[in-house]
Amino acid sequence: MIHIVLFEPEIPQNTGNIMRTCAASGSCLHLIKPYGFYLDEKHLKRSGMDYRDDITLFEHDDWQSFCDQFPSDHYYFITRYGQTTYSDVSYDLIDQDIFLVFGKESTGIDKRILRDNLDHCLRVPMIAKARSLNLANTVALVLYEVLRQRSFAGLSKYEVIKGKDFLKI
Repeated sequence: MIHIVLFEPEIPQNTGNIMRTCAASGSCLHLIKPYGFYLDEKHLKRSGMDYRDDITLFEHDDWQSFCDQFPSDHYYFITRYGQTTYSDVSYDLIDQDIFLVFGKESTGIDKRILRDNLDHCLRVPMIAKARSLNLANTVALVLYEVLRQRSFAGLSKYEVIKGKDFLKI
């Protein structure tokens, strides 16, 4: 199982879009408090509420509560301070749950957490002037690299609503 972990997310639209990505990919979503918004229909209605029932969602009071409930050797922290590119990890060789951890939009993941996990800090390459990518886009980018390496196991590789022969008709 692939778990998306949002450390103190601040923007409801990003979280809603990430909910949709988790629903489409069959991934679990973990939200670590505090949030910069309320997790209700009013704040997430357009981007995420339609998918809330389609995902496994965990809420955690803080980082330590998350770690206590889901201990793992496979936490990967996506940060601009990472020294390894996210696509250089061989996720397909990991036969346990993978946790992709993303920080809050304004300041990222707490520096103390990153310091304790330097070997698992990963980076998305960008031009030198770029501070960051949009959080929802970054989640999709990294998540789908993990899925690609795992041959998109469990995901449909053709259109299921209209059928794989829709364009031939």
